[in-house]
Amino acid sequence: MEDLQGKVAVITGGASGIGRAVADRAAIEGMKIVLADIEQGPLKVAVDDLTSNGAEAIGVVTDVSEAASVQALRDRALDRFGAVHLVHNNAGIGLGGPIWEVSEADWRWILGVNLWGVVHGVATFTPLLIEQGEGHIVNTASIAGLIAAPFLGPYNATKQAVVAISETLFKDLQAVGAPIGVSVLCPGFVQTRIAESERNRPQWAPDRNVQGAAEVRGVVQGLVDSGIAPTIVADRVIDAVRTNTFYILTHPELDGALTTRFDDILLGRAPSPTMIA
Repeated sequence: MEDLQGKVAVITGGASGIGRAVADRAAIEGMKIVLADIEQGPLKVAVDDLTSNGAEAIGVVTDVSEAASVQALRDRALDRFGAVHLVHNNAGIGLGGPIWEVSEADWRWILGVNLWGVVHGVATFTPLLIEQGEGHIVNTASIAGLIAAPFLGPYNATKQAVVAISETLFKDLQAVGAPIGVSVLCPGFVQTRIAESERNRPQWAPDRNVQGAAEVRGVVQGLVDSGIAPTIVADRVIDAVRTNTFYILTHPELDGALTTRFDDILLGRAPSPTMIA
């Protein structure tokens, strides 16, 4: 979609981090914004900021792990703006620790947001975009969708699944001749609140004292703090939508790690240590 003026963007996980930065950039492009997040307070602040700067925007409290909630998000977008053109499935959480110590509740929580959130977004919005005959879907994965670092098992699993879903969606749309763009966002560390995911822990997933989890959170927080600004990622996302670019990579210094991973596979080697700092 080269011309974004007047088009409608739906962005999940939009109250902070990458989602918020994409919303700000989309608004600069003249898009109308439907911002979704599970945190009502920050969502209201984000929408107020957008509208005070002249954007047309609404906020919809959304639990992306629930299909009905994502369907209600679609319906609110259509009721308010009559169409949806850009869908950014962006909500995500990250937890750490040795994979054998991650509780089933934590697996279900992470899978619900990071994986089912994308599944619900794709299933809910793709038919609408096909019917319209235009649109673009951006799924937020991570560099963890392409290379696996230690102590991030559920996160790695969900993000690699998001890459696979995005590649399949692209091929499926090509096979049926639907003119819908697809991108998968695979950033390295970005200055977001991903290391603070515990703030949104659901009541049904009680916290567990997983050995090493606090240490992993501390390391991840340090790497996040030293990461790139969300605005840089937002620029890449909007550019990818304009140019119909599939893979959105933000950290060229990690290209070597990608090469090593694929060389491991092609040469039959055991996985090499992953350095993503």
